[in-house]
Parts: sequence; C-alpha cells; structure tokens
Amino acid sequence: MALKTSLFYLIQVLAVLLFLLAPAAGSTSTIDRITVIVNDDIITERELDNRLESVRRRLVTQKVSPPSEAVLRRQVLERMIIERLQAQLARSHNITISEDQLNRAVRSIAEQQRKTAEEFQREAEGQPGGFKALRAEIHDQMLAQQLVDREINNRVLVTESEVEAYLAARRTRGGDVEFNFSHILIALPESASSETITAARQKAEKIQRDLKQGADFGQMAVSHSQGQRALEGGGLGWKSGGQLPELFVSALSPLQPGEVSEVLRSPSGFHLLKLNDRRGGGAAVNVTQTRARHILIKINELVPATEARRRITLLRERLQAGEDFAQAARAVSEDIGSAANGGDLGWLNPGQTVGEFEKVMNTLKPGELSEPVRSPFGYHLIEVQERRERDVSQEREIAGARQQIHARKADERLEQWLRQLRDEAYVEYRNEAGK
Repeated sequence: MALKTSLFYLIQVLAVLLFLLAPAAGSTSTIDRITVIVNDDIITERELDNRLESVRRRLVTQKVSPPSEAVLRRQVLERMIIERLQAQLARSHNITISEDQLNRAVRSIAEQQRKTAEEFQREAEGQPGGFKALRAEIHDQMLAQQLVDREINNRVLVTESEVEAYLAARRTRGGDVEFNFSHILIALPESASSETITAARQKAEKIQRDLKQGADFGQMAVSHSQGQRALEGGGLGWKSGGQLPELFVSALSPLQPGEVSEVLRSPSGFHLLKLNDRRGGGAAVNVTQTRARHILIKINELVPATEARRRITLLRERLQAGEDFAQAARAVSEDIGSAANGGDLGWLNPGQTVGEFEKVMNTLKPGELSEPVRSPFGYHLIEVQERRERDVSQEREIAGARQQIHARKADERLEQWLRQLRDEAYVEYRNEAGK
C-alpha cells in the first residue's frame, strides 16, 4: 500500500512539473503533456495523438466516416484507459511478455503480410509513433490477451448438458444460421441508479431514431458505442447463432440485411444491432484426413532463417540416406508437442495446420518426404504416412457446439469484467481536451 501511495504521489508531482514547464500559448515547444492519470500510470498527449492518427487511417481504410474530432478523441482515450488498466492488472499478476515473445509476434505479423522483418519495420516507421509505438501496441495486445485468457477464457466451463441442449435447439431450428452484424453498446455500470438506466435507454433510443433517419451505423458506433469493436465501426463479422446470446439471435432472425434492431436490454446495458448479411450453416460430411509427422527447426535471434534452412537441409540428406525419422525428430525437432512422439501429428483434418504446411503436405504421397518448408514457426520436414476418407460430421458438430458456447459465455463475461475494471479505477483528466 505504501509503495502504491508513493507511486501515485510521484505521478502527481510529475503532473505539476509538466504543467509548470508547459509552453505558453503560441510557443513551439514540444514538451509532452499528461492527458489523463490512470491509477498510478499516465497517458500523454503525444501517445493520444499517435493513436488518434492510427485510428483515423484505419477508419479511412474501412470506409467508415469518422465522427467529430472531440468525439473520436474521447472514444480513443477511453480505449487507451481500458488498455492501461489491463496492463496494470497483468503486472499485478506477474504476467509478462518477453522480448523473444514480442519479436516472434512481430515477425509473425510481418510474415502474414508477406513482408520481411526489415520491410515491416521500415513501413512502420512511416506510421504515427514509428516502429517503437507499434511494438508497444503489439506488446499491450499480447499482455491483454494473456490476462483475458487467465481471468475469462480459462475460467469458462462448458458442460455436456449445455452442448446437448445447444445441439437439440439447433436441430429444432432446422440447422445453424450465421449472422454478419454490427453492434452498438450503451453500457451500464454495476448497481446503476434508475436515473442512469433511464439516461442510457434514452441515449440508445436517440441513436436508433438517428439510424432510421439515415445516420451511418459505423459512424454512430465509433461516436457512441462502448463495445470492444466500437473504433472498428462496431462490426463483429460472422457469428453463428450458437455464439450469440438468445437475445441477439431473436433480434437478428427477423431482420433483413441493412435493417437495425429495436433497443435491446441486457445486464451489460442497451444494444443496437444491424444485420449486414445472413447465411445457412452446414459443412462437408466426408473429409480427407492425413496422418503426417514432421521435424521443426525454429527461427529466432540465435538461429536466423538461413541457418535454420541449412540445418533442415542437412537433416533431410541424412534421412534420405536412411536415418530413422522418429529418432531424428526426438533428437532435434523443436516442436515439443510432437517431438516426443517421433514427430507424429496424428490424423489431421483440412485446415488444422497453417497454410504453408498444409499446402505442401497435400502434395505428398504416403511415404514421401518434403523439401524444407517455411512457415511462421520456422522450417519443417514433412512426411505423409497415410490418408483416409472419414465422416467427421458428428465430431465437428460437438466440437463446434462446445466452441460456440464457450465463445458466447466468454464474450458476455468479458464485457462485464471490463466495465467493472473501469468503474473501480481512479481516472483523472488533466485537461479539457481529454474529456
């Protein structure tokens, strides 16, 4: 407690010093200012400006008209406050992201965009805040994800009875339906007063009237929503009915694409939904399964791509000369999960491995050894052992039901958890522009 008080005192002293050193009107000084104090942390004017510019560029890319500067600034700042609170809580739980983890994540993002690490960094330097700010944002996202996994995802349980009830309800409806929709949330704090509830409902009803009169849903979401996808125009993409609360399914089902729901009430607050598209469920019953094994050499700071490829190439020559694949996998493969089993990955369904791996695997005949294969994980040697056709509809149905129920329950808990985190925080705005 004494340590936290001391940190808070230091933040206050820093705020006063920055205020006293702040330039007078018209000055060209670039002294950074404190915009908001979040518990024992701060968000500066420069950090906010950099994030604002990033959000503006993303909205242009998504073809979403931005709201007024004041509204956008408020929404972005609120997102940053939530991020800081998550980072603080993660630190209190001793959750950390190592430099190696961060570097691997940055490389993975670069590879997904089909860029070298150097190209990715060079392009990032042209963005607000440069590569350093991008790394910091990726770091915070990874930290938040680990925290959410710990506090929400890993604590959500799905029972067999829930799966059975879900499947029975889906069969009654004649199959599963997926919705592509957008969302606006007017959140309510826990134990909200009747006045607060009334004000929130009136705000949601005013937004609905504006939408019916032609207002752009994406812009209204950016301006008013307190949902996790507000700054992306509220778009939630494709969700199956099983992933959504029954409240949402009932509201979306009668809508035609482009229509907006009535105002909906849940424990989280008031919601407005816009149906963008709808499609029927159903997946292939028979699939070709492949049983394969592999050896992986990872790429990292100590083993660059050229060295990893050299090692895997030499290993391939030894295997072709007669060395036992399983023994080699146990000795050198860096895929811990499969190495102990001689590299065996078991029976794989389509889509179960990364694209680069699966593309090469599908070209191999049983008993055939691949050339070195590059993926986001490193370099692989792949050997296909056998293939078979199998009806996996029941397995997919059960696994899909479990996944969708888990996602729905986790989303509901996450919204409530974030609102509680925000409501219990000490937040002090240091200038009017931050409000």
